[in-house]
Amino acid sequence: MPDTTSEILVLYYSPGGTTAELARIIARGVEEVDGVQARIRTVPPVSPVCEQVADTVPESGPLYATTDDLEACDGLILGCPTHFGNMPAAMKYFIDSTSALWMGGKLAGKPAAVFSASTSMHGGQESTLLTMMLPLLHHGMLIVGLPYTETALFETRSGGSPYGVTRLTDDLEATPISDEERELSLAMGRRVAGVARKLRAGS
Repeated sequence: MPDTTSEILVLYYSPGGTTAELARIIARGVEEVDGVQARIRTVPPVSPVCEQVADTVPESGPLYATTDDLEACDGLILGCPTHFGNMPAAMKYFIDSTSALWMGGKLAGKPAAVFSASTSMHGGQESTLLTMMLPLLHHGMLIVGLPYTETALFETRSGGSPYGVTRLTDDLEATPISDEERELSLAMGRRVAGVARKLRAGS
């Protein structure tokens, strides 16, 4: 009997831990949907001055992602902090390695969503989310946002956007994640998982 379990890749870069916190909550939302599981992966840092070689397995936390993880997944949720209104170099470097998947159309038709975090309210969260979508659209992925039927979007005074999950904090310990940020993170996981499940059932 064929395996009917769908898998969502939650792929993030998080040098400070805030985006990793979102990734874990989003993964829980994914697994609230029957028949769907989350695979959490990260990417290694890159050096601005020389070639940097990282161990193939990080000292702690999730494994580093490979293009095989992308090809095998039924959906992707991509996250990173906001760096000058854009994704950090580490995530861009990984995405730039996916040309072979693009040439083969391996991600076309799969659902995808994005999430980010910043330390200031107007630090470029939404522009980061939008620029993260661009390579996913080039891959032919189906962008899943957060509609205003998620009432936490009306209530949030910190993170949250119709373009994707966001988190606002400059100190994880001093500023616990808000109820709205948590609910939107769970909702994002559920939405992508639900879309992936329906697409797989209809294929």
